[in-house]
This record gives sequence, structure tokens and C-alpha cells, in this order.
Amino acid sequence: MKVLLTLNDVEPAVRLDKLLEGPEVTTEVVSPLDDVRGVLGRFKPDLLVVTGELRDASNVALVNEQLWAGRTAVGLSDSAEPAAIARARAAGYSEVYPKPVDVEEVADGVRRLLERIRLQRVTGLIGESGAIREVLVKIEQMAPVSSTVLIEGESGTGKELVARGIHRLSPRRNRPFIAVNVGALPETLLESELFGHEKGSFTGAAERRIGRFELATTGTLFLDEIGEVPPSTQVKLLRVLEEREVTRVGGAQSFDVDVRVVAATNRPLREAVESGHFRSDLYYRLNVLHIYLPPLRERKEDIPLLVRRIVSDLATQLDRPFRGISADAMQLLAEYSWPGNVRELRNLLESMVVLAPGREIGADDIPREIREGGVARHLPVHYSMPGERQQAPSASGRELEFIVRSLVELKLQVEELRRRVEHDREVLPLRGGEVLAGTIRGGRSEWLEEVQPAGAIGAGEGAGRDRQVVGAIAPRDAVPPNVVTISPGMTMAEIERAAIEAALKETRGNRRKAADMLGIGERTLYRKLREYEEGGSVTID
Repeated sequence: MKVLLTLNDVEPAVRLDKLLEGPEVTTEVVSPLDDVRGVLGRFKPDLLVVTGELRDASNVALVNEQLWAGRTAVGLSDSAEPAAIARARAAGYSEVYPKPVDVEEVADGVRRLLERIRLQRVTGLIGESGAIREVLVKIEQMAPVSSTVLIEGESGTGKELVARGIHRLSPRRNRPFIAVNVGALPETLLESELFGHEKGSFTGAAERRIGRFELATTGTLFLDEIGEVPPSTQVKLLRVLEEREVTRVGGAQSFDVDVRVVAATNRPLREAVESGHFRSDLYYRLNVLHIYLPPLRERKEDIPLLVRRIVSDLATQLDRPFRGISADAMQLLAEYSWPGNVRELRNLLESMVVLAPGREIGADDIPREIREGGVARHLPVHYSMPGERQQAPSASGRELEFIVRSLVELKLQVEELRRRVEHDREVLPLRGGEVLAGTIRGGRSEWLEEVQPAGAIGAGEGAGRDRQVVGAIAPRDAVPPNVVTISPGMTMAEIERAAIEAALKETRGNRRKAADMLGIGERTLYRKLREYEEGGSVTID
């Protein structure tokens, strides 16, 4: 690893140079009077230490260039004021040490950063957030052993990168790494792919086939989307993991395999166990060691670093110059929820690199759905059956979301139509110069549940009823406030209000984004909130 130190402050620079120089670290000291960029082109450091004058224009430009080149920067601040430290971090410094510094402490911090950089390069995981640091530490701890690992995380978070990182740091690094997406294989072919088959074992089996377990012997087998394995194959997979023996399909003789299994799933596997779709004994056999990869929306502080690193790599791969991204555009990228996680971010950045207009990318160059979607655009919905144990939903159902949004829209349309009718009845003259005064049902602001099906009023059981009630609202104690909980018995008004509350919670009170999420106008949302307040409803934060 290589470290470049600037001589803005000579004393700590010289002392750091002596402390860091060693068998695994090469250092070089450069003066502001030297050709710094010439040294950078020749030395190509992994980390830059600026020993003072962090706000100097030349140092700011230097650090910005190094960040876009994928390098990390550490700064020694002349001011210990929190505001100065914050500004330095905002400028791109990974670590900032206020003066007077403890040089040995700085040296230890630089060594830790170098180790993290090494792990990031091995794994391909980029980030400085606490969550990513924890993942990198776990990878390093788990790599030397042969225990089974279960990786959980949404699609696009980098689960295969973690699996490959574990393999590359393990004693099996020079052995095969075989990756299988079991969710993409038909059930009829899955066992043959995993365990192999003998010639003539089934129609079309013209010759013996070597399975993935056998191919991965002495190495690592990565089973992606493990939650999609059908029950019949789960039994056989459990036996292979416990006995370390494989029997080919149609074969009678078993043979030993020495394989480390790393499995991954994009949904919590414990929920599949509780619902009966996944065997509990196989789950516990897979979940010996566990890694959770957080979605990008839970580590937004990593987005600027990811953007710079990915753009740098893409510009090199595609041989396309890139002029950079403005602060406003970077802020938009950092605020977006990225439902497709790092994969979605990388795809967007690749298009920006290819289509870069020869200037710095500004906010107007960011796609509209990114500019207007600083939060998740979908509304999480949970349906609760009678007697069901309440629990937080793992994901929203798109069909339920569509129903809720349609109901809210329909309700608001009916209310708008009612207001227009009331207005017309109040002011429009009737035949003979009469004027129809008054409003529907005493002028009350009605909810949609008061609208009954055609023919229901004054007929049968519906006669005399003031509203069409489906039932009572279900308890929501264990459901997050940003999730719409629908249960048998809820009225349309309760569904509407639950949707509005959830949208505001999901958007952290941003009414424009909440209205967009609900598919309604912002003024309509304001009006509904005023109605809640006038009716003495609980205030929505």
C-alpha cells in the first residue's frame, strides 16, 4: 500500500512518514512547491494525507481530483472547531484530525484505513458507513474457516461480491468458486445441476453430468436465491450439507465432497420458515454464520463515495472523459431511495458517463424520476387477516398498493363531485325562479363510506343506514407507522387516512412527495389535513 504525505506542516508529516514506512506500506513526502501531480502520476498512492491548510484552494482541488480517481484522503485540521471539522469532511476527507495531533494515533488510523481499502478492493464493497465497515470486518473474520454462511439483503446490494470476498480471503482462494442462481433453474433440472446425474437416469440424460457440488470440490459453492429451492430439493440439500456426501440423480453410489457453501437470499429466510415454505432444519444448517447487507437507502452517506468510485472505474473502462457532478446533482443522488440499490446506481452512472455532455453534470441532467423521487415512490401496504399475529411486513404488495391508491383517488373524486353539486344547488336558479338552498345531508363533509351502492338506500337492510361500514380498524401495534395496515372491517375513511399517515411518515413529513406517492394533488392533501384538524383528529407529524 502507498501513502503520499504533503509538507504543509513539516513536523507531523516527517514523523508520520517514519511511523508508516514499513514492509507493507510505502510512503513519499511531497512539498507544495513540488510538481504534486507529477508525483501522483508516478507514485499512484492509495491514500493521501494533507497535513494542513485543508481549505487552501490548491489542496481542495487536489483532494477533489484524488476522490474522483478513487483514492482516499486524510486531513490534519489547523482548527479544532466542530464546524471546521464538518466542512473538511464535507470536502471529502474520510478522517479529520484536529491539531495538535497525536501522531501515533493518526498513524494507527491511517493503517486501519489502508486495511479497509485493501478489503474493499478484494470484495468490491465500497463505503465508509458503519454498516459496511461491519460487513467488511465479518468477511475478514469468517473467511479463514469453512463454516456455512448465509447472506441476506435486497437485490442489487452486492451479495455475490460478499461471497467472492469471503472466498478470496480464505485458504480456498486458489480453488474453484462456483456460483449458482437456484431461483433461475427449473425445478426439474435443479437437482441435476446441483448434484449431477448418471447416464440414462431420465429422458434426455445421454451421458453422465458433473454437478456443481462436485465441480466446487475443495473450493466454494455460492447458492444465490436459496429461498426459491423447492421442498423436495431442500431435503436432499440438507443431507449433503450434513453428511458432506453427494449422490448423483439416478446413481446408487455416494461420494465425499469438500465444499464450503455460501448461500444468499433477497428476503428474510426466517419468514419463509415461519410460513412453512422453507425447512427450519435447513435454515439452521445454512445460518451458521450470518451477514446482513443493508440497502443503499440505509447507508446514504456512502452514495457520494460510490458515485465517485464507480464513475472513475467506468470512465476508465469505457475510455470516456467525465467532467464531474455538481453539488446539487450529487445531493439529488444522495436523497434518492434507490430501490434497485447499487445495481440501479451503477446503471444510471454508466448512462451518464456514456452520454456526458462534455461538461459537469448538473441537477437538470439527472432523470426526472430521480429528481422527484427522493423517497420510495411505492406505498408499503400490509393486509391483516382476523386473528393473525401482527408483525412488521417485509415488503409491500403492489396489488394492495394499487387498490389503496385507487380507493383514495376514487374517494377524493366523489368528494369533489359532491362539493360541485352542493355549490350548484346553492346558487343555480330552478324552474320558476326558485332557488334550491341547503347542502347534502346538512352540509357535513362526507367520507366515501357514506356512498352506498345503487339501490341500497331505502331498500332492505341498507335502509336508514348512514354509511356502508365494512368493520373496525385492526390493531397496528407491531406494524411500522409508514406502512398502511388493512384489515377486514376498515372503512374507506380509515383506509384513506391510514394511507395519508403512512405516506407522510415515509416521506418524513414532505407533503409534496407524500402527495406524489399517493397519486393526488398537493392542494388536495393540504385540504385533507385541514379537515383532520377541524374534526379534532390526531395531528399527523
